[in-house]
Amino acid sequence: MIKKIETALKRYTARTGATLQRPRAVMFDMDGILFDSMPGHCKAWKQVCDENGIEAEADEFYAYEGRTGASTIDTLIRRQFGRPATEAEIKDLYARKCVIFKSLGEPSVIPGASKACEAAINGGALCILVTGSGQRSNLDRLEREYPGVFPQEQRITAFDVKRGKPDPEPYLIGMAKGGAEPCCAIGVDNAPLGVMSSSRAGAFTIGVRTGPLPEGALLEAGADIEVDSMYDCAEIITTLTGR
Repeated sequence: MIKKIETALKRYTARTGATLQRPRAVMFDMDGILFDSMPGHCKAWKQVCDENGIEAEADEFYAYEGRTGASTIDTLIRRQFGRPATEAEIKDLYARKCVIFKSLGEPSVIPGASKACEAAINGGALCILVTGSGQRSNLDRLEREYPGVFPQEQRITAFDVKRGKPDPEPYLIGMAKGGAEPCCAIGVDNAPLGVMSSSRAGAFTIGVRTGPLPEGALLEAGADIEVDSMYDCAEIITTLTGR
């Protein structure tokens, strides 16, 4: 792992012109990083589409992961009907999607995620939530599953951004919340759009393949290092915060 991290640090410097300093903020996505919730999200979105005459496949929503709900709905409406989604459609369809998702039961915690958060805190960094989600059922679980790790003032959600992932805005806000310059920040995401957002914001970016992505997909999207588990992510954070 040490050689892999050294290669990643060189990649980070090559793309940013900066040297990673001791991290002050570690920014975590939620779905697919903290909770194994993407299968439920995909199923819920697919049902909403079926109910409203929108053609879609369940697996395609993995590609939309990281977008806000409003952006996802607008994308679907434009594709199906050739026009932007109305505010009423965005409100109603997202509310319906949230109801369906909640009815599916609570998703499990991603193995190793708590270890990654612990590694950040032990290394003197703040844990910042950076998610495109507005799913209250998951947001409300954070304190129960990750007690004290993500207080309200350390959360960026769909309600806090104008431009969601892959725009760098969410992670830039995360850095501001954590009082960290890009060279003192780590982004952890499992989706290409989220990795793009973190990378474009200038953070050292860890891509974690917790979903059905081919090997190398997150590196291609801009990650400085790609791993297959949050346990590996925890090891990387421990190494980087201890430098």
